[in-house]
Parts: sequence; structure tokens; C-alpha cells
Amino acid sequence: MQTQPIARVDTVSETLHGFTWDDPYRWMEDWHSDELKQWVAAQGQYTQEFLNKLPQRDSLLKRINEINESGGSEISTIKAVGGRYFYLRHDSGEGVAKLVVRTGLDGAEKVLFDPNSLEGDVHTSLDWFYPSPDGKYIAYGLSQGGSEESILYILEVDIGKNLPESITRTRFGMVEWQADSQSFFYRRKPELLPGTPETESYHNMKVHLHYLGQDPDTDQAVFGRGLNPAVEMAAADFPYLATFANNSWVLGVAVHGVLSELTIFALPSLNKLKDPAKANWIKIADVEDGVTGYAVKGDTIFLKTHRDALRYKVIATSLAEPDLARAELVIPPSQSVIEQIFISGDYLLSRDLEAGLGKLRRVKLSNTGAEGAPETIELPFKGTLLEVAAEEDKPEALLVMTSWTASQRVYQVQVDQGTLKDTGWLAPAPVDFSGVEAHEVFATSKDGTQVPLSLIHKKGLKLDGRNPTLLMGYGNYGLIAYPSTFNPAMLAWYELGGVLAVAHIRGGGEYGKEWHLAGQKLNKQNNVDDFIASAEYLIANGYTTPPYLAGEGVSGGGIPSGNSLVQRPDLWAVIVMRVAVTNFLRFEYTENGPPNIPEFGTTADEEGFRALQIADSYHKVKDGENYPAVLVTTGLNDPRVVLWQATKMAARLQAASASGKPVLLRVEAQGGHGMGSTRFQINAEVADKLAFLLDQFKKD
Repeated sequence: MQTQPIARVDTVSETLHGFTWDDPYRWMEDWHSDELKQWVAAQGQYTQEFLNKLPQRDSLLKRINEINESGGSEISTIKAVGGRYFYLRHDSGEGVAKLVVRTGLDGAEKVLFDPNSLEGDVHTSLDWFYPSPDGKYIAYGLSQGGSEESILYILEVDIGKNLPESITRTRFGMVEWQADSQSFFYRRKPELLPGTPETESYHNMKVHLHYLGQDPDTDQAVFGRGLNPAVEMAAADFPYLATFANNSWVLGVAVHGVLSELTIFALPSLNKLKDPAKANWIKIADVEDGVTGYAVKGDTIFLKTHRDALRYKVIATSLAEPDLARAELVIPPSQSVIEQIFISGDYLLSRDLEAGLGKLRRVKLSNTGAEGAPETIELPFKGTLLEVAAEEDKPEALLVMTSWTASQRVYQVQVDQGTLKDTGWLAPAPVDFSGVEAHEVFATSKDGTQVPLSLIHKKGLKLDGRNPTLLMGYGNYGLIAYPSTFNPAMLAWYELGGVLAVAHIRGGGEYGKEWHLAGQKLNKQNNVDDFIASAEYLIANGYTTPPYLAGEGVSGGGIPSGNSLVQRPDLWAVIVMRVAVTNFLRFEYTENGPPNIPEFGTTADEEGFRALQIADSYHKVKDGENYPAVLVTTGLNDPRVVLWQATKMAARLQAASASGKPVLLRVEAQGGHGMGSTRFQINAEVADKLAFLLDQFKKD
């Protein structure tokens, strides 16, 4: 086995806002250099050889593959149009999801496009799709190697062939078909000129109008920065248009990077976009209004907002003459966190979260607002409401539900009657989870805050402090990163006596906007404290002890995992950081950095710099510290977290740690941030991770 390569040290010292720190691996930020490529390749080879030799790696991978072969199917992204249901289906034994269609609820399923059938050294993934109103065409995006760099294609459904044209630079899709099903709006990145900084990769995106059969390079830009004096947008804003069934109104929406609050404009008719500069856009809401979601019926817009309602409320106002100060209160704030709203026939549906469980409510609508109070629709079991697919002009909706121990099921709800039935689209997964249980507890954080903690393990677990335990946490963007969902591969962990713990830490959305703000920017230490408190709960209650405890963070979860590593190295046997941001003081200088400034801050001002300093774990690594074993992962095609975030942290820990425990950099050559990865790639990574944990945990 080759030796682990040592990274060259070339220290850059930097001072900002009175704080000075050294960066020994700044040179790695030139991530296209031959030197870094060679170092990464050598690190990746060393790590894979190390992992391949672990005693339980092969048996774990075999068992995980066996489970997934019979792990049932998953359905996502259901879209109902023209009497047809389009969705993605991911079956056992397949690498990636395929696009299928049903005509009618009880119709036979037909495969429209299967990326698994494509040949080539690099796998292809279907990133998104949008059917036309008549169901005859589908605009869909394909990317390779987990890159998410989608190319738009148009499939003619009945004959199963693509139209001649394709459109590049459409990573985010956001397609809206016109009512004639012969044209659509889509968002496109501009073509970057040589020498353009990568931080401008997403600048000045615009919405274009495409007619079927037309050369995409002649498509007119109709919405975006600089096209209309009434529509103010920053260079980094993400614009899109939204249209509605049997309705002439169109919304123009500006998304401000990762900020959840939207700026919304309305236009009475798409005909007004023939001359974009003269379109008489009406501003509906801006960032300070706290609007994060909407639905439209007739001339009324329903807005989900956290203004004066930190767990959200729904208000209604006129599209033609909006007045949020006098808007009707449709769903008042309550203990439930409102996650999404939909129109289904004569009802407004609200997908909620209450005490960690999915909830569905309905409100009967009048011509201008609501009739009566919201009513709860009883769900078939306690778990997560993964998806609601509603048609604006029909009183039916489809629900996808799951839980920690129950595989996905798809239900149809008759919204006007409040009744549900199983569609039969998915049978229960033939994986035996009868010996697994899940329960919810609370850990007490440093400031006394009660932090929800989900625990999943085999029944009858002995609380002797010796159970191999993996604690996961995220806490960013107001997202619920780890809802209660079925993961059959983890049965291999539970069978070995393993515990999976999920900490619902501040910065996420489990309790709405208040939970998000309590773990954002200058409050990021709360995010870390919550994660540490969750680990201490597991120890205090006999689930595990530090020699058997691992912590994991993915992407922005590099904040709780990385900072728990440097603040409490004694607490862990292993820390796993998957495609994680660890060097936040440099993150905004990457391709995906500028859109993330609203969430994490910027070095341009002192407050933002202090927030980034709290989040950054790379610059807090100390020489000579006895760090636990560490597994850092990266994908060479990752468009969200650049490669050098992983390489710098791995190199720094390899040089600094005095414990003698391994610090590994796992490299996915044909992978990105995880979106678009094949099931086979995921299985191999899970097996590597779990085998590494078991190898590093104390041997009995």
C-alpha cells in the first residue's frame, strides 16, 4: 500500500477586521492546477486502498446491496396534467431514477426515459422535468457525473423521441409552458467569456421564451435584470416566471441566492411580455414581507409569510391591487410550521410540520379568500409528508408518505371530502424493519434550549454505553435536512447493533423561522452547541460513549461536524465530513459562494465576517491536538462545494493531528454533491463509511 501523500505548505497570512490568521494551503484554491490534481489522485488512491482493506467493508457492501436489491421502489416529483401523471421512479437494483407516465390513476405505468439504459463511461442523471399542459411534450434536463450541469431536451411523449433542439446552460431548469403547449419559458445562465471570475457563474441569469422548433440562440429574454425599469434585480438574483392553469396571470419571481424570502411581481397577461421593457409589472411582495411561498386562484394570490408569524401564516390579497397591510388572514399562525401551500379545486392545501410529523390541512375558498377555519385531513400513519401534488383545477391531490421504519406509499386525497385511498403505485418494501424502532427525545443545549433528537435502532437495544452510534446534523437555510424517511440501506447498520441519531439543530426549519434565525450567522455557535448537546445526551443516557461515537455533517453540515471536531475532539471516535464546507472565510470566493452570502455572511462587512469566523472550522485546527479519526469526502464534479474545501481541511488535519488516527480524503471521480449519484455509488460510500466507523470504534 502506498504512503499517504503530504501536502506542500505555503502559508498565506491574512488580516481582516482586526483578525489575523494563517492559511497554509491557500495554494489549493487553484484547483485546476496539476499539482493539486496529482495530490488529490494520490490521496484518493491511498484512501480507497485503506477502505478496501477494512475487515467489514466487503460484508457491509454485500449486505447493503442485498437490501437495496429488495428495498422496494421510490417515487418523486409527481406532476399531473391532461389526465396523465408523470413522475420519477427509482426501482431496486437501478442506478438512477427513470421518468414514467400513467394515463389515469389506475392506468398502466409506461417508461418514457431511462438514463440507466444509456451507455458510456460516465453515468447520466435526469435532473428535472416539466410536462406541457396537454401532456404531449416534456422538457427535461440531463447532466453527467453528478455535475448538475443540465442540458434541456424536449421529449414528444406519444412517440418517445426528442425534438431536434437542445438548450445548454439550463442547470436550474425552471420551465413554465404556455397554454398552447407549443412554447415555454426557461431560465438560462449567460455564456461566460474567457477570464470571467467563477464567482460570476450565476450572474445575470434571465428567463427566455422558446418556441418548439426554434433555434435556442434566438430565444428572446423576457424577464430578468435590466429588462424592465419596474423590476429591480441584483446581478446574483435568480429570476423565474410562474403561470397557472385556466388563468391569465403570470408571476415574475426574483430569488435572492439562498435567501428564502422572495420578491414577487405580477402581470395580468403573458401578452404583455411581447415587449419586456414595457410590461406593466405590479410588485406584490419584497424581502421585508417575509414571503417564502405562494399560490394563485383567479385574481387572488395566497402568500405564505413569516412576518409576525415565525411558524408562518397564510394571507390573501388581490393581484391587481395588492395590499399586504390589509390582506385577509387565511391560515393563522399556530404550533404547526407551514411548509408549502397549494390550490386544489376550491380548496387551499397546507403541508405542515407539527412535533416532527407531517400534517395536511385544507381551507375552503371563496372568490376572494377563505370560507371558515382550516381543517385537518387525517393521514394514514405518523410520518413525513414528502410530497403533495395538486392540480389547480381539480379537487384531488396525491401524497407521498414515509417514516423512519415505513417505506414510501402514494395516496390520493379527495380534498373536497377529506378522504384518502392508497393508489397502489407502491407496494410496501419487502425489507423487514419489524425489528427496528424509532423514537423522539430532546437534548438540552448549552443555553437550555430543547433540541429534538431522533433515535433509530433495533428493538431491545441494551443501554450499556457500548453501541456503535452515528449522530447526524445539519441546521442551515431553514431546511429540514433529515425528516423521518425510510432508508433501507441502514438496516445493515441496525443489524450490527448500530444506532442512528439525527439532531434537529438550530439553523434548520423544524420550528419555522425562529429555529432558522436562532442558528444563523452570529448565532451559528448555537448550531454547534446543539450538536454537542445531542452527543452528550446519547452518552448520558447509555446509548454510547466517546469510543463508540461518530458525528457526521454533509455540505453546510460541515459547521456542526467541523466545529464539534475542533471544539470537542475528546467527544468523538470519528468525525465524517461529506462534501462539506469547512473554510467559510473563503467560501464566497467560489462559484457557488455569492448566492450563499445571505445565509452565512460576507467578509466585506465586520458582522458578516464574524459570522463566517464562527462557522469556519478549518482555521481553528490546532497543531499537536489529539483529533479523532476523520473521513472527508469530495466529488470532482461538485458544483456546490468546491473541491478545495475538502482538500484544505484534510491536509490541515493530516499535518496537525497528534493522535496517530487516520485522516482520509475519499474522492468520487464521477460524482458531485450527491444529486445525480447512482445507487451503486451511494451504496459503496455508505459501506466505506460504516466500515471505517466500526474499524475506529473501540474493540471489545
